[in-house]
Amino acid sequence: METLKKAAVNISRIVIALTFIISGFVKAVDPSGTQYKITDYLEAFGMQGLFPDMLILGCAVILSAIEFVTGCCLLFAIRRRLISRLLLLVMSGFTLLTIWLAIADPISDCGCFGDAVKLTNWQTVWKNIVLLIATLIVWRWPMEQMRFISKSNQWIVLNYASVYIIFVSLHSLYALPLFDFRPYHIGANIKKGMEIPPGAPQPQFITTFIMEKNGEQKEFTIDNYPDSTWTFISSRTIQTGEGYVPPIHDFSITRRDNNEDITESVLDSQGYTFLLIAPFLEQADDSNLDRINAVYDYAQENNYPFYCLTASNMQGIERWKEITGAEYPFCLTDDITLKTIVRSNPGLILIKDGTIIRKWGNNRLPGEETLNGRLETIETGKLPEANTAEKILSIILWFIMPLTVLTIADRLWAWTKWLKNKERSNGLYQLLKRKKMRKKIVAGNWKMNMNLQEGIALAKELNETLTAEKPNCDVVICTPFIHLASIAAFLNQDVIGLGAENCADKASGAYTGEVSAEMVKSTGAQYVILGHSERRGYYGETPEILKEKVLLALKNGLKVIFCIGESLEEREANKQNDVVKAELEGSVFNLTAEEFKNVIIAYEPIWAIGTGKTATAEQAEEIHAFIRSAVAGKYGNDVAEETSILYGGSCKASNAPELFAKPDIDGGLIGGASLKAADFKGIIDAWK
Repeated sequence: METLKKAAVNISRIVIALTFIISGFVKAVDPSGTQYKITDYLEAFGMQGLFPDMLILGCAVILSAIEFVTGCCLLFAIRRRLISRLLLLVMSGFTLLTIWLAIADPISDCGCFGDAVKLTNWQTVWKNIVLLIATLIVWRWPMEQMRFISKSNQWIVLNYASVYIIFVSLHSLYALPLFDFRPYHIGANIKKGMEIPPGAPQPQFITTFIMEKNGEQKEFTIDNYPDSTWTFISSRTIQTGEGYVPPIHDFSITRRDNNEDITESVLDSQGYTFLLIAPFLEQADDSNLDRINAVYDYAQENNYPFYCLTASNMQGIERWKEITGAEYPFCLTDDITLKTIVRSNPGLILIKDGTIIRKWGNNRLPGEETLNGRLETIETGKLPEANTAEKILSIILWFIMPLTVLTIADRLWAWTKWLKNKERSNGLYQLLKRKKMRKKIVAGNWKMNMNLQEGIALAKELNETLTAEKPNCDVVICTPFIHLASIAAFLNQDVIGLGAENCADKASGAYTGEVSAEMVKSTGAQYVILGHSERRGYYGETPEILKEKVLLALKNGLKVIFCIGESLEEREANKQNDVVKAELEGSVFNLTAEEFKNVIIAYEPIWAIGTGKTATAEQAEEIHAFIRSAVAGKYGNDVAEETSILYGGSCKASNAPELFAKPDIDGGLIGGASLKAADFKGIIDAWK
């Protein structure tokens, strides 16, 4: 049953996703066509003229992008609950809308798939009902959608899909639609597109002209077209009788100067004809007038007919002539037809023997570089080879391929992560892996011992010994302030790190006797011990003071060895966990995860420092494991697994191997045993 439910959800999700992606894409490649369809809807609701064309065009781009991106979100299972709820809301609304459209029939085509696939209103209703059922399944069990990509990488898909589809729309507006699904595509013969098969029922069309004279408007047909004393206002071709409707059924060309219908002569002409397409000259882009006039001059020089087809009245034509100096003849054609021929105002097409062989938008009109000879001899005069395969390839390369590569890489990463998690369930692997992930450290805390000469002698001995025999862990010596600069001058810090035993909680100022973190760093030191129980006990260092010290140390590039631990009374009262957690929360848990990576925790049971008492390996492991769990609770498992936690309670060469073998003990902070080279090296060798 569970398998069946999961299959139903994922099949439904993919069907809806692909429908939305295809629908959004075909609208995006023809934003002007989507704009015209939105205008049809506004007219159906009696809202024509309320919104400017640019606003409707912007809505067309945004709506197609939303539809496309929603499909991508559903395909990749991004924000599964949110998307499934929004989808149910949208599909419920659209299903009701299409039922009303099917009953009222204010428009013949809903425009779901642009001009790529034409559906009747009732076909759209059934399509939406099927999608609504699929949407209900996805909405009911949204979390059953299988992810194609991990949650952390979903933002890449979301942003890439958004940028891609917006770019497609803007490119199609600037140039021409990437795919032309209209009957006036390149390679289409206009006259053949107007033919009705033998025996097919004949539809009836009538073209009406609205004319004005003395303030009175009146409708005329081509049969009773009035004289020149009437002023043309607009025209419309409508179907008056059912029958077979050819792909092209409303194409006609009537000269404005003498009202001659030249449709047949233009389409039957043997040779080339340039047609400048401008649905409304009043709204036409006049930024490339020089190129239009240059094409007209070229046509004149080579005896190619050149006509401007427009639905504008004589006033609009005269204004255009005045602006452009146009001398080419103007012809009347239905504005919807012109908008269908080319998605540009103005646009230009070149036909030969009635077949469209070239199309140009206003931003890419031909110039001397392409019109450099007679059309019969140059590339521009030839029908271009079909480039649909190239366009599909470009979509694959620029959209499908990157997301496919991302998905494969993401799934490989997820599979690797799953394997790692599987391995980590093994106890032995867990122990070995943790030891590999975290740094093993043995740090010596000299405290207030040895004068300068003695300290230098000890440091030199350690330096020579460990340089000759590389240790199997990181080694740090933390010395009194007076030793730092002198020891840093000769210490091989690739082998032994140098640290201070303390620093001030102030950056600088009138604090006699204090040493700032910046001063410590300037000596060449890399580490500093903070929060040692002796500093807390003898000098009253509070969590707030230590918080400031930690921040200043990190700010100056020092790594912090931060000490925590409980007293004998607290241990006997079984409060050790509460104590160490409070000390962490009070001074270092305010750091970011990135800052915390420069902190080494040193657990020091106060009752075992200098007393000769030592916590058992099991006691030490128990509290170390708790400390790591506290870090995980604050920063997550990954940070916790990378944090080194040292044991700092009377660790000696004799007990170090047993302590260091525990999974959560990553080394030691050594006191008295660090004052003799042989004793200190004995503890270091425990890692071997």
